[in-house]
Amino acid sequence: MPDLEIVAQSLARNTKRVRQARGFSLDRLAARAGVSRGILIQIEQARTNPSIGTVIRVADALGVSIAQLLDYSDAPTVRVTAAEDAVELWRTDAGSSGVLLAGTEAPGPLELWTWRIMPGEGHDSDAHPPGSAELVRVDEGELTLVVDGREYRVPQGSTAHFEAHHAHAYRNTGDVPTVITLAVSIPAPA
Repeated sequence: MPDLEIVAQSLARNTKRVRQARGFSLDRLAARAGVSRGILIQIEQARTNPSIGTVIRVADALGVSIAQLLDYSDAPTVRVTAAEDAVELWRTDAGSSGVLLAGTEAPGPLELWTWRIMPGEGHDSDAHPPGSAELVRVDEGELTLVVDGREYRVPQGSTAHFEAHHAHAYRNTGDVPTVITLAVSIPAPA
């Protein structure tokens, strides 16, 4: 069981790290959490033993769990997702599919996908919130990427990135399956 000093140091380190990753000033976090700027300074300097209610409010305002704020491990957190634990979120009768390989909060949702798009098929995506971005690498075949109504040819081995706050689509206009690896980053809620 960690002593209070270790817990206070962990809370200080993690609160400051997450706050800065979210781009929050002390004043903004204080307003979101309903606590004073002074208490946040004391927390980030490990000079206080805040109530559990205060820790809950700060965690909620940062969009993280209490456990994340109190984590005293100095080792980086690594989560391995086994292939059988990946989640298939869409599939067509012809064999196209979208599989979520992994996801995390960094500081907003960050997702890693693998998609297989059969010849003549595609998948449409609504616009994501402002500040969203996508990276798409074509592992096999060729992709026709459509962003805001404009088509872009992305050949095998190439990578495209774009601001995903526009409607977009992924199309396979070729004769062989297209396989892509896709990373989607959405900003944390303001």
